[in-house]
Amino acid sequence: MDIESDLPWHVLPPDEALARLESSRSGLDRDEVERRLSSFGPNSLPPPKTTHPALRFLAQFNSALIYFLLAAAVAAGVLGHLVDAGVILAVVIVNAIVGHVQEGKAERALAAIRDLISPHATVLRGGVRETVDVAGLVPGDILLLEAGDRVPADARILRARNLAVDESLLTGESLTAAKHEHAVAHDAALGDQASMVFSGTLVATGQATAAVTSTGTATQIGRISGMLNRVEVLTTPLLRQINSFARWFTLFIFLGAALLFAFAVTVRGFDWTDALVAVVALSVGAMPEGLPAVITVTLAIGVQRMAARKAVIRKLPAVETLGAVSVICTDKTGTLTRNEMTVRHIYLGGHELVASGTGYRPEGELKAEGQDDPPPTGAAADILRCGVLCNDTQLREKEGEWSVEGDPMEGALLAVAIKGSLSPDQCRDEWERLDEIPFDAAHRFMASLHRGPRGEHVIFIKGAPEALLAMVDDAGVKERWRSQIERGGASGERLLGFAMKRLDAPRERLDFPDLEAGVAPLGLMGFMDPPREEAVAALAECRSAGVMVKMITGDHAATALAIARQIDLADDPQVVTGPELERLSDKELQSLVRRVSVFARATPEHKLRIVRALQAGGAIVAMTGDGVNDAPSLKQADVGTAMGIKGTEAARQAAEMVLLDDNFASIVAAVHEGRTVYDNIRKVIAWTLPTNGGETIAVVLAILAGFTLPMTATQILWINLVTAATLGLVLAFEPPEPGVMSRPPRQPDAPLLSPFLLWRVVLVSVLFAAIVLSIFFGMLERGADLPTARTMVVNMLIVAEVAYLFNVRFLHMRSLTLPGAMGTPAVLIAITVVVLAQLAFTYLPVMNRLFDSRPLSLTHGLAIIGVGAAVLLFLEGEKLLMRKLGVFKELGT
Repeated sequence: MDIESDLPWHVLPPDEALARLESSRSGLDRDEVERRLSSFGPNSLPPPKTTHPALRFLAQFNSALIYFLLAAAVAAGVLGHLVDAGVILAVVIVNAIVGHVQEGKAERALAAIRDLISPHATVLRGGVRETVDVAGLVPGDILLLEAGDRVPADARILRARNLAVDESLLTGESLTAAKHEHAVAHDAALGDQASMVFSGTLVATGQATAAVTSTGTATQIGRISGMLNRVEVLTTPLLRQINSFARWFTLFIFLGAALLFAFAVTVRGFDWTDALVAVVALSVGAMPEGLPAVITVTLAIGVQRMAARKAVIRKLPAVETLGAVSVICTDKTGTLTRNEMTVRHIYLGGHELVASGTGYRPEGELKAEGQDDPPPTGAAADILRCGVLCNDTQLREKEGEWSVEGDPMEGALLAVAIKGSLSPDQCRDEWERLDEIPFDAAHRFMASLHRGPRGEHVIFIKGAPEALLAMVDDAGVKERWRSQIERGGASGERLLGFAMKRLDAPRERLDFPDLEAGVAPLGLMGFMDPPREEAVAALAECRSAGVMVKMITGDHAATALAIARQIDLADDPQVVTGPELERLSDKELQSLVRRVSVFARATPEHKLRIVRALQAGGAIVAMTGDGVNDAPSLKQADVGTAMGIKGTEAARQAAEMVLLDDNFASIVAAVHEGRTVYDNIRKVIAWTLPTNGGETIAVVLAILAGFTLPMTATQILWINLVTAATLGLVLAFEPPEPGVMSRPPRQPDAPLLSPFLLWRVVLVSVLFAAIVLSIFFGMLERGADLPTARTMVVNMLIVAEVAYLFNVRFLHMRSLTLPGAMGTPAVLIAITVVVLAQLAFTYLPVMNRLFDSRPLSLTHGLAIIGVGAAVLLFLEGEKLLMRKLGVFKELGT
C-alpha cells in the first residue's frame, strides 16, 4: 500500500481516500492489519530520550561558576577554615540538587503528550464492530466515533452526523470545530480541515465513521512530539553572563595570585609557605563566594513576588530572563480576550442594535445604534425568542460567576435575551418544543418546531447566514444581509442568521421539506470574544517599556485583526496568515516578524518558526500557549508561559512559567518583577565586587611594597562571612525603583558588568583600599599596636560597606532621600546584626583571642562613623555629577 501522494487527505472525496488506503467501509481483515502493523509500527509515540539521573546530577557541576566556587572552597580549606569550605560546598550541592530536580520535571513534557492518546478505540474490522488497543491501529482501519471519545489517530471522515470536535489542543481555539465528510480546499489551514479528525482531540457532539490515515509519529500530535524532542533547551541570558564573568574573573584571580606568589618569593624573599598563605588569603578575599547563593536567593524572592501576581515560575532562571524580554508572543482567546462569547450587534431589517455588557453575565441593555434610548421592547423580540428556543444550552450562576453548560455562542444568545427583557426559562415554558433538526456541518443550521402560548405552531431556525439565505426568496433581504455580513466580518464578528416560519396547521414532526418555502428572515447577530480590560492597560505598559507584542492565533485573520485594533496592539497592526507564512524563507520571515503584529491560522510549525525568527534577530521571547500544539514553541522560547486554567499538562510541563489566571496582564506583571530581580542582582554585584576589591588591593599593595598586612587572613574571612550573609543578602529584597517599566529592554548580549558598574567597582575598590591603608598607617603613627590598628581597619571596612550599601540601593536615582535613608526592614535588620557582630568581634575576649582583635575607644568609634558618612556623601556626589554630565547614558547603567 502506498499512502504517499501530493494531495493531502482532506482534499480527497471519501471513496478516493478509501481507495488510496486500499481499504473499504467494512474495514480491514485481521491478516492485513498484522501486515500493516509490522510495516507502519504501533500507533504510539516513542518515549522521550532521557538522561540517567546520576549523569544529570553530575552535569550540574559542569559550569565555570561551580569551578569558581570549588576553587574558593579549596582555598578556604587550605587556610584551615573548614567551616567556610563546608558552607561553600553546601551551596554547590544545593544548587546541583535544585537543577537536577527541575530538569527531571522538564523531561515529563513528552510523557504528558503521550498520555493524551486514548488507550482504546472502536473499529470495524471485516464488518465486525470491536474494541481494540489504540497501539494496534493501522492506516486503513475504520474508526467509529461518538461524543466523549478521544480521537485515537488522524483520520479522514467518511460519514458524519452532527459532529463537532474540540481541537483546542491543536488550534488553540475554544469553540468546537464542526466536521463533515465533504472535501475541502487544498490550502485549508489545520483548523479549517473540516473533513479530518486528529489524534488527541475530543469528540464534543455527534457521531462519525472515519478511515485512519496516519498513526504514531506521522499524526499531527506525533509531529508536535517530534518537534518538542528536537528543540534545544536555551541558556538564559543571566547564566550566559555569569558563566562568562566567572571564567574571566577566575582566570584573572589565579593568574594574579600566581604572579604575586612568584614576586613575593623571588623579589621580596618571603618564605614560600608564608607567601602561599598570604596569596591564598588574597584569593579567598577576592572571590565573592557568597555571590551565587545571594543570586539564587534573589531569584527565589522574585518567584514569591510573581506567585502573588498569579505567575508561577517552574524554572528559577526564568525569573531573571523575564527582565530581558523584548517580545511577547501571545495567543488571543482567553489571554487577550475573556474567552466568553458576547453578542455585540443585532442587525434587524430596519435598524441595528448594540448590546452592552461583556461575557455571559446577563447585565446590560439593547440600544439603537447612535441613540441613547433603548428601542421598543418588541423590536427585537422575535429574533431574541428564536435565539432562546433554537438553543440547547443553559446559563448557570455560582458564587456571582456566570458560566455556560453547552455551546458558548448559544450561551451568549441567552445572555442577550435577558438584556432584552426576555426570560429564557419563561419563554421555554410557554413555547413547548415538539421536534428539531440538530445542527450539522452538512447543512450548517439548526431548526426547532414549537407550540406557542396561543396554540400556534412555529419553526425557529438559526445557523450560518449563507445557509439561511438559501431559504429566503426576497432579493432585497438577501442584498441587505450580504451588506451586513460584510460589515460584521470586517469588524471581526462571527455572524449567525435567524429566521422563522409560521405553520398554517399543527404539526408534530419537522423535516427538511418544511423549510423549502415560507421562511421569513429575522436578522443577524454579531458575536465577539471581548478583550480583557486589564490586557489593554498591560499592552500600553508593554509599549512604554519597549516590549513588542505579537498575537499568534488559530483564529481567522479578520477576527484577529479586529481584536488587535480594539486593544491597540500596534499603531497600525498588520496580519499574516499561516499559508502566507509558509511561502516565506527563514530569512524573509526574520524581516517580516519585526513589523507584523498578528499571525492568524497559525499551526505548531508556524509558531515555532516565528519564535526562532525573532530569536535569530536578537530578541528575547516570551511565548504563551495552552495546547499541545504550543509545547514546541513554549520550549523553544526564552520564557515559555503556559495557561494554568485551560492549559494542557503538556504545555505546562514544557513551559518555564504558568499563569494561574490565564491573563495577559499577569505576563506583563511578571516582566516588571523580572526587571526588578535583574536590577537587584546587579546591585548585589555592584556591592560585592568593590567591597572585596578594596581588601584585595590593600593586601596586594602590602605584598608588593613589603609592609605588614593591614588584615590577617582570618580577619578577611570574618569580613566576608559577616557581610555576605547580611549586607549582601538584603539587596535581594529591594523593591522596584520608580520607572522600571519606562526603560527599554536590556540587550541580551550586554555584559553583566556594564561600563558604569565597572567604573563603580574600580572607584569604590580604590576608595576602600585608600581608607584601609590611611586608617592602618594613621593608627600605627599614633602609637597603636598592630592588633588595634587591624581591628580599626576591620571595623572601618564594615562601616564603609554599610555606607556603600545605602548608595547602591538606588542605581537610577538619588539615595539621599527620606525613603533611601529609612531603608527597608531587611536593611535595618541586617545592619543591626552586623553592628552586634562587630561589637562582639571588638569587645568579647573570646573573639579577641580567635581573631587577634582589640577593644576600641569611643573616639575611635566616632571617627569610624564619621568616615563612613563621608564615604556616602562622596559617592552620592559622584552619582549626581555623573548624571548631570550625562555619563550614565554614555556608560549605561
